Parts: sequence; structure tokens; C-alpha cells
Amino acid sequence: MNTTDTSPTTGEDLYGYVPTQSVTIIFLALFSISTIAHAGQAITYRMWFLFPTAFLCGIFEVVGWGARLWSSISPELTTPFIIQVSGTILGPTPLVAANFIILGRIIAYLGPIYSRLTPKQYSIVFLTGDIFSLLVQSAGGGISSSASNGGGNAALGGTITLVGMAFQMTMITLYVLSGAEFFIRYFKKAPVRKLPRVSQPGAPPHVRGYMDKHLRRMCIALVFSTTCLFTRAVYRAIELADGWDGRIAKTQLYFNLLDGMLIVFAMYTLNVAHPGYLLDDAKREGGGKYTNTNSMELERGVRDTESMRPLA
Repeated sequence: MNTTDTSPTTGEDLYGYVPTQSVTIIFLALFSISTIAHAGQAITYRMWFLFPTAFLCGIFEVVGWGARLWSSISPELTTPFIIQVSGTILGPTPLVAANFIILGRIIAYLGPIYSRLTPKQYSIVFLTGDIFSLLVQSAGGGISSSASNGGGNAALGGTITLVGMAFQMTMITLYVLSGAEFFIRYFKKAPVRKLPRVSQPGAPPHVRGYMDKHLRRMCIALVFSTTCLFTRAVYRAIELADGWDGRIAKTQLYFNLLDGMLIVFAMYTLNVAHPGYLLDDAKREGGGKYTNTNSMELERGVRDTESMRPLA
């Protein structure tokens, strides 16, 4: 492949097709609206973790789909192709991190004693894995981009990106299994461990949060968003395994439906079912009430779970 943007390379050579301009405009508009909304919501609810997660995902997607629009206008250029590869591969990874954090906060509300990991451990374990996945995918995308410019090895770049994607899928799977066990234990009232006995007479043996309608909506939204992100990761992993020149990578419909549309669904899900509203005690049904305890006891119980020990 020639190294300059004035080369006779065509869209069919790079993509296997020329991106449909109307489709790229629609996705670019959708991602732009959601990204702006996420910024406004993060500021309104003071949920700053959404900037390096949901908002950053939107920025990556806007850049990636903006580059696809550029390719639809100038399909012979390699630069927009390189930009869209990097943007659309990396984009969903920060959004996955947002879901990890939100589940940790749900667990803090409903009762860490039903989870094998504390909310703090969720952040450490899953966010570390997500960052590692992002770094590996970035390295693979960089090598692939270098190959598109006449240097490097496209196959090697694709393989490294596939490893990063596979690791991300593994982390999502572990996250889903951990979350599923938590909810099963919560509804069956079967804690993983019991809190230490406390000196106050009549103190509850453990803390169990109240699942109100807002928390139910947040949980349903989290399940839907995670399903979209996992399905998209499976698609991209299969695409990379098939190779950049494979039928899957060269089929525009697959990309539009299984990448673009699924990430739109995942982003807008958090816009509509926003944790800033649904996880706010003041707005929750019953003012944030809890079963067999009050909010002060809940806070004490959540802190205690960080250093829980079995009962004698």
C-alpha cells in the first residue's frame, strides 16, 4: 500500500466498500447528541467518573464516525480509515468501565455482604483489567495503522488487538458472573459472609438494602447495556479473527448493526437510565430506605465489609 493520501487506493481496497454517507451522518449525529448529554448529566449530578468513561466513549465514537464520514467523501484517503479503525475499536472500552463502577455502587446500596467482592475491590479488579485491555487494543491499533501507512505488520496488529478484545470479553464475563451471583444471593437473602457482631443491643446481623423502583430500573439498564457491549465485543473478536481482509470486516451492514447500533443503544441507555438520578437517595422511593436498618447503620455496614471476618 502506498504511503501518501494521494495514492490510487480506493475505499473498496481499504474497507471493502465505500461507507454510506447518510448512515455515517446519522451515527455521527447520534453519538454527538449522547456525548453532549453525558457531559451535561455528569456536571449536573456531579458524577465525575462519567467523563473518563461514558463521555470519553462518545468522543472516541464521534472521532471514529467522523472519519468514516470523511471516507465516504474521499474514499481514496488512508488517514480517515486509520482514524476510524482506532476510534471505533477503542470507543466502547471506557463505557465498559462505567458499567463496572455502577455495579459497584449498586452493591454498596443493596449490601456488600451478598458479593464476593466489595465495591472498592470491583473498582480495583475490573477497572485495572479494562485499562489493560485498552492499552493492548491501542498497541494493536497502532501497529495496524502503521501497516496501513506502509510500515509494520497488519496481521500482527490485528492479532494484538484481538488479544486485547478477548481479554475484555473475559473481564466482562467475570463481571457478569460476579453480578449474577450477587443478585441471586441478594434475593435469596444468602450472604457470602456475615458482619462481625457489634456491641449495640438489637443491632442487625447484616445490612440489606431496599430494592426500590429506581434501583430496579438501574439494574435493568445495566443488564441491557452490558449485553450490548458484550455482543459488540464478540462481533469485533470474530471480525479480527477473520482478518482485516475477511468477509466480516468487508461487510458494512455487520459493522453498522453490530458495532455502531449496539454502542448507540448502550450509550443512550445510560442517558435515559442515568445513575445520577437512579442512585440518588433523595430521589429514590421511600427516601432511600433499607430493610431492618437505617442509613447510618448502612454506612457503618458498608465500611465494615471492607474488613469482614467470619463469626466465631
